[in-house]
Amino acid sequence: MKICFALFLFVSQALALDPAKLAAIHPAMEEAVKAKLAAGIVTLVMEKGKIVHHDAAGMADIAKGRAMEKDALFWIASMTKSVNATAVMTLVDEGKLSLDEPASKWLPELADVMVEGGAKPNKPITLRMLLSHTAGIAFPPRKPTDGAISLKSYVATLTKTPLAFQPGSSYEYGFGPTVAGRIIEIVSGMKYADFMRTRLFEPLGMKDTTFHPTDEQRARIARTYKMDEDTRHLVPGYNPFITSDSSVQHMPEPAGGLFSTAQDMGRFYAMIANNGELDGKRILSAKSVADMTQPVSAGEKPLNYACGWQCNTETQRVCSAMPVGSFGHGGAFATNGWVDPKSGIVTVFLVQNVLVPDSGKPKDALQKIVMEAAGIMVKPLARKQTKP
Repeated sequence: MKICFALFLFVSQALALDPAKLAAIHPAMEEAVKAKLAAGIVTLVMEKGKIVHHDAAGMADIAKGRAMEKDALFWIASMTKSVNATAVMTLVDEGKLSLDEPASKWLPELADVMVEGGAKPNKPITLRMLLSHTAGIAFPPRKPTDGAISLKSYVATLTKTPLAFQPGSSYEYGFGPTVAGRIIEIVSGMKYADFMRTRLFEPLGMKDTTFHPTDEQRARIARTYKMDEDTRHLVPGYNPFITSDSSVQHMPEPAGGLFSTAQDMGRFYAMIANNGELDGKRILSAKSVADMTQPVSAGEKPLNYACGWQCNTETQRVCSAMPVGSFGHGGAFATNGWVDPKSGIVTVFLVQNVLVPDSGKPKDALQKIVMEAAGIMVKPLARKQTKP
């Protein structure tokens, strides 16, 4: 057993991505732009904390003739969920939070929630449930006030809404992570955005990751595009998180409000891939990294979702080109960040697509090229893929 482990460790450490094969990424992304799968794309690949590929293709703004640049900012949407979960785990490491104790210990309103139909919860809601979408927190209807009120007030509306199901009995993608973000505020005594900046972004050197882009950063935001149904051309699309100017700020949304760059997100994922440490800075314990990336079950049914992370399992593959045991998260506008902890490989794929058919194909092409460059054989699923 020791010999096998030593051999695996040697192979893992000796692994090096083939630069000649990685060179295929740029033409593949250019081809995707030509096929109108995106206006512009930024790709980044890291191996064991080092950038081995960082590139831009296409346009950030078609009408203005602004080429996509490697430092372009993107609304990363639900990729925020993994960052939010990591922030929760820093407080778990400090003994200030626990994933499996009743979350009403920190947010008392959760003790008073009811299940739709008037039933009382048969078990308390935990942070693990909130972060894994198994708490029963329903996806709320959109309102004009969304984004204008405080995180505190928004979470108050979520907890007053009846649960969609008994806690832990099912899965519904929603705003449990937002409630967890409010708990960060309560326990830390800090505004959510300030906590994220001081505890994660600044220590990791993520200088362009923010809920509130400055004027300088706004100039680098890649424009959102959709597919015109009649002309089949890419045309500007609506982005609810880009405000009229930098002085008008959207509520910091723990479930999907961050703007970031490929390089910043690469550093975040590289820290996770290295068991919570990057450049000699310990952000999270290895135990917490393992705990939050472990897929959960609901109603005795195994899921491919963990605490803020989508996971590739033996029977459920989110990213088909990546191996079992890898994990990451996508965003509403087709962004994606992925980690293979065994090889230490990180991929970041950033676009701003809404209602663009086949938006995931360039991401799949990127990850397929990276795995081939690593010499890692990814076997297809033996049976039809399912989602939780």
